[in-house]
Amino acid sequence: DSLGEIVFVEFPEIGDSFSKGDVFGQIESVKAASELYMPVAGEVVEVNEILNDEPGVVNSSPESNGWMIKIAVNDENDLNALMDTKQYNEY
Repeated sequence: DSLGEIVFVEFPEIGDSFSKGDVFGQIESVKAASELYMPVAGEVVEVNEILNDEPGVVNSSPESNGWMIKIAVNDENDLNALMDTKQYNEY
């Protein structure tokens, strides 16, 4: 919500690998531009190409059609440090 309406996204290529905390892309809105950071280390296995033509889907459908990338996680134990939906909503 803080970015406002999304107008542009830039993502990595399939097969690119990142460490936790690395920048993996950019997102731009009518208000600002922001870097996207990897929450865990892993390899990009899929990119949501729909967002190239329709970046606003991030706003209209963030939890279903607005996903950005899918990754193969290097260490599944790293997932334990992430927030679940309840924790995120309380944040």
